[in-house]
Amino acid sequence: MTPKILLLEDIHASATPILQSLRGVSIQRMKHAPSALELVELLADVQVLGLRSRTPLTREVLLQAPALRAVGAYCTGTNNIDLAAASELGIAVFNGPFSNTRSVAELVIGHAIHLLRRVPERHAAARRGVWLKDAQGANEVRGKTLGIVGYGKIGTQTGLLAEAIGMRVVYFDIEARLPLGNATPVATLEDLLSEADVVTLHVPQAERTRNLIDAQRLTQMKDGAALINLARGHAVDIDALLQALAGTRLRGAALDVFPREPASRADPFESPLRDSDKVILTPHVGGSTVEAQRNLGVEVSEKLRDYLASGAIRGSVNLPELSVGPLRSPARLVHIHHDRPGVIAQVNATLSAAGLNVSHLHLETQGGMGVAAIDVSAALDAATLASLQAIDGTVRVVALTQSGAMPLTAQASAA
Repeated sequence: MTPKILLLEDIHASATPILQSLRGVSIQRMKHAPSALELVELLADVQVLGLRSRTPLTREVLLQAPALRAVGAYCTGTNNIDLAAASELGIAVFNGPFSNTRSVAELVIGHAIHLLRRVPERHAAARRGVWLKDAQGANEVRGKTLGIVGYGKIGTQTGLLAEAIGMRVVYFDIEARLPLGNATPVATLEDLLSEADVVTLHVPQAERTRNLIDAQRLTQMKDGAALINLARGHAVDIDALLQALAGTRLRGAALDVFPREPASRADPFESPLRDSDKVILTPHVGGSTVEAQRNLGVEVSEKLRDYLASGAIRGSVNLPELSVGPLRSPARLVHIHHDRPGVIAQVNATLSAAGLNVSHLHLETQGGMGVAAIDVSAALDAATLASLQAIDGTVRVVALTQSGAMPLTAQASAA
């Protein structure tokens, strides 16, 4: 059977030549995000799935994808993927956290300039035939303070761009972060809100960030400040923001993400913020540039290629990092298991009983999961793979050979 790769949602063409370097693969491309029913049918014989943020990959779908070994999320977030189920099934999930940072950071700076110049209000008025030509409430960004909530990959890039145009940068993060440029950490979120002229959010999807900016936080913001959210839709209390914008305290806001977003272009976008002249609304396009999509095609595909060709795990969101070199022995066993005592001992005993000598073993564990790459002296046959799969705690076993073909694999059922 020809190993099959399915790429959904019009993933950038830069992915194709990298994945084609895996010998003998068949690549199928689709432009849309399929329904769950269609996706189950498509995944019946697919080993690798590439998707973006509009395709829900649920536990129910994953349980009906017996051949699936790896998922490439050609985006930053993985909220649409059941990562727990993927781990239980030994399916590696990779994303592209670095590829769109510049695109998002640039849009933040663009929004900051527009908000400080009161462009949203003037734009809305001009479309109604009203000429708001005055300097009232319009400011340059130079000398103003940008407050970054979440100083990770995008936050740091945004800070460097802001400094380049003359802004002062402060940031708050729940983890200790090394400042870049002249950025200054603040002790609390309240401190940041009280001194920032523009607040930009770059926080993850987590329960602690739900309604992070609520009615109380909005009252803590500096008079005349603006809010930007290109991170997660649930991070801002929309009703509280609308009420704050109705007054004079906030200059404006720019949002690219929302608690509820349309599933496709055919569905209407509904939000109470549509009625406010002080808001910039964009349809989740923070990372949607040609450059970012091209970079994502390369970054995610390289991770998939390395995993499929050698068992190396780089930047997986659900399995431990596993750095292994090219295969120099006749075969390599990739053993994905629950992290519990005795598993590797049983693996070694099984290999020994099959007359296989181990020349190299690399083991990593994290988050209750373990991955071992074991180079052995001869090819692994179906009987040995079945014995390895039967070891208590085993999730998935994969046999790699130097031929470069997609490996034979066995898989356990999810709990």
